[in-house]
Amino acid sequence: MHEPRWLRIVRPIVLTVLAISTLLPIYVMLTSALKPLRDVQGPFEWIPSHVTLRPFVDIWHTVPLAHYFVNSLIVSGSAMVCSVVVAIFAAYGVSRYRFAGRRVFTVTVLSTQMFPGILFLLPLFIIYVNIGKLTGIPLFASRTGLVITYMTFSLPFAIWMLVGYFDSIPRGLDESAQVDGAGPLRTLLQVILPTALPGVVAVAVYAFMTAWGEVLFASVMTNENSRTLAVGLQSYATEQDVYWNQVMAASLVVSIPVVVGFLALQRHFVAGLTAGAVK
Repeated sequence: MHEPRWLRIVRPIVLTVLAISTLLPIYVMLTSALKPLRDVQGPFEWIPSHVTLRPFVDIWHTVPLAHYFVNSLIVSGSAMVCSVVVAIFAAYGVSRYRFAGRRVFTVTVLSTQMFPGILFLLPLFIIYVNIGKLTGIPLFASRTGLVITYMTFSLPFAIWMLVGYFDSIPRGLDESAQVDGAGPLRTLLQVILPTALPGVVAVAVYAFMTAWGEVLFASVMTNENSRTLAVGLQSYATEQDVYWNQVMAASLVVSIPVVVGFLALQRHFVAGLTAGAVK
């Protein structure tokens, strides 16, 4: 079946417009990061008249960017690992076992995605403060509290997606493993998980990205010691001036690990999303 002629004409135009709208902000960010501050504050120049790498050096001294970077890696990585581990066991239990309240649990998990995150800000703030007063465990203004917070965001989607992925795996694999003497835990770890690797990777990428770029809770639930990149980048704006060239340079630098990681796992990520959605 031949596609319509108008579609062959419109498709490259639409793709070109989408490509320009995507690449243009990146170009502006890159050129602004290569300009002195006075050039960024003046009229915008599409081709920089003065090119300098100084902003990429100054970003590490103007604010403690390395400290914020480490905090973000620890928080995002911990939230990703914890979310994936909990989601795997929860999704496997929902997929493979029939128990009272199973449907209620599934509906409840999905219903949490209907509420905006800001509704949980004040309740979590009160809970963390009171837990700290009663037990001495510093959840507020700590990386641990931030990890728990981000898990509440990523877990519902992770469980729902992995349930669909585990449901698509034939139960005959479980039965064959049990015949060979494998228990439920061994079956999950050695048989089911290797088959469900694309889904697990998709969940891991989603959990990491959710934590990496979150601003609202990070701005309220952290202090100077636990501050993450999403909030730390605001420190380039002072009462006297805003270092726009350093903001752009820092944004480019902190985006590198996320972009590289996403590109490296893109094949598994797309396969996991597609399989989880269709099956």
